[in-house]
Amino acid sequence: MISSRVRLFRLTSALTLMLASTAPTLPALALSDIKDITPPAADTSSDEAEPLASDEEDVIEDSIPVIPDPDPLIKRNEPEAVESVEPPEPAAEVIYDIEKAPEPVRRMRQLIIDAATTGDISKLRPLMNPGPDQTVVPLQTPDQDPIEALKAISGDSDGIEVLAILLDIFSTGFVQLDKGTADEAYVWPYFAGKSLALLTPQEKVELLRIVTAGDVAEMQEYGNYNFFRVGITPDGRWKFLSVGD
Repeated sequence: MISSRVRLFRLTSALTLMLASTAPTLPALALSDIKDITPPAADTSSDEAEPLASDEEDVIEDSIPVIPDPDPLIKRNEPEAVESVEPPEPAAEVIYDIEKAPEPVRRMRQLIIDAATTGDISKLRPLMNPGPDQTVVPLQTPDQDPIEALKAISGDSDGIEVLAILLDIFSTGFVQLDKGTADEAYVWPYFAGKSLALLTPQEKVELLRIVTAGDVAEMQEYGNYNFFRVGITPDGRWKFLSVGD
């Protein structure tokens, strides 16, 4: 007699064989055909990404270029910085009419002319106001006699050339320089107060009556008149006879 346990095993085996015979045959899958069912890694760009360390954040922020804010479409009227530029000093007025000079100036001018026409340079000595306010002349030494100093700069030993230059200088127009100051003076020739670049053709002729064309070229290189000039104060004192700038 077959026990119930054996009978159950036989029924189970028969049922398994029936199912296997009726089920469709499935193709065997290669290893390469097996799909990867591993869940994808979490997206690091999501909001739940792990926060960066503070040092890494600083590096990223420094690497991002900073775009400057655009200028406003409407600009307010703002005062612009203006560089202060001093206006150029106006050119001194050239005066030809000696009557426009003060009477003491006219008198001293005439006295110098009269002394120069004598051909004796010593005649200038009384006009030089000996003393503390003596006429300034080019001295080679502080204690040099002014007449001897003029002879030293003359082309001849007697100072005749200096006298001729004085006559030429006083034949031109003059200018009033340093008006209203302690250095105010009426100065001959007027080239001492006017830019050589602004001379008219007629004024250039007057300049060449005093100096040579070579002298003019040199003056233009330096930008100013640098030959003899005479200055007389408004009260009629012979202030200077100078050569150079």
